Amino acid sequence: MVNSLVALALAGLAQAAPYLERRQTTMATSTTSANYFQISPEVFAGPTATGTAPFLAETDPAPFTASASATSTASYQAPNPLETAEPITGNVNNSNIFQLMGNLSPYFPNPSGFGVDEIALPAGANISVVNMLSRHGSRYPTTNSSQQKLGASLKNATSMGAKFTGQLSFLNSWSYNLGAEILVPKGRQELFDSGILHYYQYAQLYNYNATIVARTTTEDRMLKSAENFLAGFVGLEWATNPLVKLEPILEGTGFNDSLAGYDNCNNSNLPVSSGGSNASTIWEGIYLANATARLQAMTTGFNWTTSQVYAAQGLCPYETVAFGFSDFCQLFTYQEWQGFEYSIDLQFYGGDMFGSPTGRAVGIGYVQEVLGRLQNHTITMPVTQDNITLDNNTVSFPLNQTLYFDFSHDTNIASILTAFGLTQFAQFLPATGPPAQQQMIVSHMEPFGARLDVEIINAPQPISASRTDATNAYSSTNGTATQYIHFILNQRTIPLGVSYPNCGNRTDGWCELNTFLGNAQGLLAAAEYDYSCNGNYPAVPYGTITNGVPQSS
Repeated sequence: MVNSLVALALAGLAQAAPYLERRQTTMATSTTSANYFQISPEVFAGPTATGTAPFLAETDPAPFTASASATSTASYQAPNPLETAEPITGNVNNSNIFQLMGNLSPYFPNPSGFGVDEIALPAGANISVVNMLSRHGSRYPTTNSSQQKLGASLKNATSMGAKFTGQLSFLNSWSYNLGAEILVPKGRQELFDSGILHYYQYAQLYNYNATIVARTTTEDRMLKSAENFLAGFVGLEWATNPLVKLEPILEGTGFNDSLAGYDNCNNSNLPVSSGGSNASTIWEGIYLANATARLQAMTTGFNWTTSQVYAAQGLCPYETVAFGFSDFCQLFTYQEWQGFEYSIDLQFYGGDMFGSPTGRAVGIGYVQEVLGRLQNHTITMPVTQDNITLDNNTVSFPLNQTLYFDFSHDTNIASILTAFGLTQFAQFLPATGPPAQQQMIVSHMEPFGARLDVEIINAPQPISASRTDATNAYSSTNGTATQYIHFILNQRTIPLGVSYPNCGNRTDGWCELNTFLGNAQGLLAAAEYDYSCNGNYPAVPYGTITNGVPQSS
């Protein structure tokens, strides 16, 4: 008998032609009755290859020091198990290159915010509901990544007599030892720490006597991320607590799953959505020109291409979170790390956000779920990638929780922000270099362990839109009770008035809930889900699309 969870996911399978699968999956069997919350044994877990265990006590060349006459200074050293205090040429302000790695950055709170300050709740106001959407933690590269291919090329080159000198001397004995797909220990820590942080933030909303359902996908790193978060928030005993349920939704090509919306959005996986990658390739050729020449000057018997140099730069964050340190980090200047960040910004803008024809469509299913929770209704019609079998059932899609915990992927969350219509991040990003006052910076939005918290706030009367602190915050003393919605991405407020002018230019970035819900009524239509995901339209040059949907339907 088909496993009950798989049967539920099959019931949500869209009626679309099959297309290239991202990963191989296997199907478990079971003779039990329906169980929405099975987490062991895993099903559809995806690749689970592990890599060589780190041995930092032997391999760490730290402590790094820089003399007064040195031409490079140490990068920022965070209080964590990773060695990040590396001398980076051009880093004159002791800045942190690990905050310039886009979606490969280990988690850090957004250091500059999104345009407003964080202002405390005034007396009498209270948070009633929180909807958290989290990315998984730090992981190994995906299967068949450019880093894995570079490792194979370098191994072949050294076996044929290639030699490396100077900063590249380590490559004479280096080998690629990373695993694939699954969390590294730092990733487990990020989600555990997030669970603890959210407990400190919202513990009084947690009802120990009521069932709480958290949702993730069946992919191994997604399941483990959710488990580590719950261990931080609830405690290690969460798995034996009958009131704490973890619902893994099947993640696989063609299956309905709002937490992996691209799997049922065919065009998001086709060349029509490759504008961001194309733009990034152009930028890589610009900012890595000097690095490519520099590495080639230290090499005989191997010809470096720009794409291989870019893959080598990506090995710095991957090896650091896997082994604690990477020799690849020091090969690049601070300015080249700034270029690396922008290359990923381009990929996300043109592949997953407002520069992509499927930017809104991939995320609209999750937006509909959040709106369903806020308006107290299940999802009954199969108009997006929502799994209707699960979402039309209050056992698997409850509506009475004060805390909702969901776990997803970086590109999916980027598309969800796009589907919410947060046009603050719609600024065009040229392929030739960053614009002034750039708003969409991926490391500030989608580092490993990123989290979007949506708070519903109840106030006894309207709160002043121009307040600067928690005192004297109310517009009057005789107004009516008012509800607000507050978006917090990586611990910093997204000012909703920037994207929704009728929310007002509030100093706290909030929006009245009724106003927000009025704006949200048009989000489904704006996403053009069916045409964006399944329509027959041509690829257009990067920069042609600026609203997250195809040019025309």
